[in-house]
Amino acid sequence: MNRLFQALFSLAMATIKTREDLVLENLALRQQIEILQRTGGRPRATKADRVFWVALSKIWSGWRDSLVVFTPATVVAWHRKGFKLFWTWKSRVRLGRPGIDPEVRELIRTMNAANPLWGPPRIHGELLKLGFDVSQASVSRLLVRRRKPRSQTWRAFLDNHTRDIVSCDFFVVPTAVFRVLFVFMLLRHDRRQVVHFGVTANPTSAWTGQQLVEAFPWDTAPRYLLHDRDAIYSNDFRRRVHGMGIEEVRTAFRSPWQNPYCERLIGSIRHECLDHVVVLNEAHLRRLLASYAGYYHNARTHLSLEKDAPIPRTIHPPEGGTVTALPMVGGLHHQYVRCDN
Repeated sequence: MNRLFQALFSLAMATIKTREDLVLENLALRQQIEILQRTGGRPRATKADRVFWVALSKIWSGWRDSLVVFTPATVVAWHRKGFKLFWTWKSRVRLGRPGIDPEVRELIRTMNAANPLWGPPRIHGELLKLGFDVSQASVSRLLVRRRKPRSQTWRAFLDNHTRDIVSCDFFVVPTAVFRVLFVFMLLRHDRRQVVHFGVTANPTSAWTGQQLVEAFPWDTAPRYLLHDRDAIYSNDFRRRVHGMGIEEVRTAFRSPWQNPYCERLIGSIRHECLDHVVVLNEAHLRRLLASYAGYYHNARTHLSLEKDAPIPRTIHPPEGGTVTALPMVGGLHHQYVRCDN
């Protein structure tokens, strides 16, 4: 008997609405009648209608029972869209580091288009030399993304006594007539300066030793010479080295990473010069290497040198004039300086 009484009481209370519910239900029905009278045919909600129903859904739990013209899912979709628009508008106000001047943006894009082989560190180094205070992250964000193979990484090797160390290595270059030329190079470790290039089609141990003599005349020989265990560094070459008072440092077998500076330089020569030209003969290859060596020593910025060139470059402040591009290596690269108008 008690259970029956409780059920009847609950049913009676469910049918009784409070005054607030009646007011809100009356307001909802009148608003829908106004929509039907305004549109005449298919009901179309204005911005005010959407705001009304979104607000009503937040303050009244029985809004679904009074909704006839639209479906509850439509009102929920309006609320989500309004939520998205609100945060989109709010996120437009950005705080943080100041923006980049349009002049610098245009200059970065110009450098990127004229030097497709350059990455953010190289362009950032050029901007520092021109007196622009901009971060490398900002430069990277403004560059056009290109698909290109990653260059070889640097490895820390023999950091002590860098002023007394010179490394050497060979690399091959094919010509237009399918002839293979051998390039022998010597590199100083302290400022990454190329001491000597030698080109031949038939390298021998005696020829390699003679290249060492031509690279270090008189008393300019280094204390240490780093090279791999290639068979060309045989007795004739070793006699030359010992006669000049140089101590040999040979890398382990099949360990090119123990001579990282030469390997990195060879990669730079290929990626930044030789992969983009067709070598005709020995004379042509010597001219290309001499042209690249001039760019490498005087203009190219290096990460290991705090983004300076092997021959230190001066910084041109903004009041020095307009930025001018100087083509180098046949236009593959450019050096940027300031010139007075």
